[in-house]
This record gives sequence, C-alpha cells and structure tokens, in this order.
Amino acid sequence: MTFEAILFDCDGVLVDSEPITNGVLCEMLNEAGWLLAPEACMRLFIGKTVRSEAARIEAETGRPLTDVWMAEFYARRNARLQAELVAIPNAPQAVRAVHGLLQGRIACASGADRQKVEMQLAQVGLAPLFAGRVFSGHEMPATKPAPDVYLAAAAAVGVPPLRCLVVEDTVTGVTAGVAAGATVLGYSPSPVGHGSAEALRAAGAVQVMADMAELPALLQAMRVAV
Repeated sequence: MTFEAILFDCDGVLVDSEPITNGVLCEMLNEAGWLLAPEACMRLFIGKTVRSEAARIEAETGRPLTDVWMAEFYARRNARLQAELVAIPNAPQAVRAVHGLLQGRIACASGADRQKVEMQLAQVGLAPLFAGRVFSGHEMPATKPAPDVYLAAAAAVGVPPLRCLVVEDTVTGVTAGVAAGATVLGYSPSPVGHGSAEALRAAGAVQVMADMAELPALLQAMRVAV
C-alpha cells in the first residue's frame, strides 16, 4: 500500500485544546447542577460534541440544552483558547515535513465547529498549511464517528480514502477514519486527554505514536507515493 495524503484531526492531534475545552464544559455543567469531576468530564466527552450528548446533559442537569447555553459555552471556550492554547509538541514541525513530502496533500478533518478549528490553526501558525482544506463535522450530514468529514477531506485533496492516512487520538475519530476506508495512525502520548493506545488499536488504528515527531519517518517507512 502507498499513501498519498494525510488527513489530520485537530483537537488533541494538532492543538492541545482538550483540557481547556473540557475545563470550560466541566465548569458550566457544575454550574448547571451536574456535579462532575474534571477527569470524569474528560472521559465522557473527549472526541464528542456537546450537542451529541444533549440527552445525557439534560437528564443530569434537569434543564434543556438551549442555544443560549451553547452560545455562552462557545464564548467562554473561545476566550480560554485564545488565552491559553498551544500546539501539540512537535506537531507543527511534523505537519510542515509531511506537507513537503506529500506536495501539499494534507487536510484537517475535525468534529468541532469550523470557527474553533480555524481559530486554533491560526493561533499555532498552521492555518496556511491547511488553507482551503479544513472540514468540520458540524457541516456534514453526520459527524464523527460517521465517516463523512473524512470522505469530504479525501475528496478535496483528490485522493481515494484507501490511499489516505488519518491521524487521530480518540476512539470516536479512529472509528470515523476506519469507516471512511482510510488507514488510521493513533496518537496517544498519555491516556489523559487522549484515547489510550490500547483503545485506539482496538478501534482500528494500525499503529500508535507517542510523539508527533515520529510521523514523518513513519510516513516514509510506509513508502509514500509522491
């Protein structure tokens, strides 16, 4: 098998956003009456959208998940991200390296809303490398774990999913990549804020990296077609 493109998840793969986003979510759920520890919130919501868990949130808080509540969540989340967000260690260097190896055939396929994804990529200096190739699950018929966002990203770079590598750090994302027909590399430097290496492999990841610096060498070892 030769691989001609890489499709990256964003949160937890390119940017270290999960602790920030989940921290805001945990604060707001506690304020709404669901007394949830940060670790439990991370386990429940990592890799998922807030709205996908609306029924659980409403059952635990006794309140409807309104557009007003979601707007406040987005505003508080974005303010924290703008103040605190950093790139995943070695991710910018790895992305630049594989962008060169693949003659630009890379894309970002996230389950998050487009505003968040584009803001984050810009903040860590990666936006130019993904210009015109950012995809949000919010804009698809179904978001992850459905394959839609990865199918759209593969189509945009003009490479069949079978010849795409996907880089993911959650079971939800790995499931989406596998469902799209791509080969999935897991990223798990720690089970805190990411899926564990064992869980990612069980979901279908063929290999799991502990450091994004490993990616360019792995790509070359897989005999990439350029």
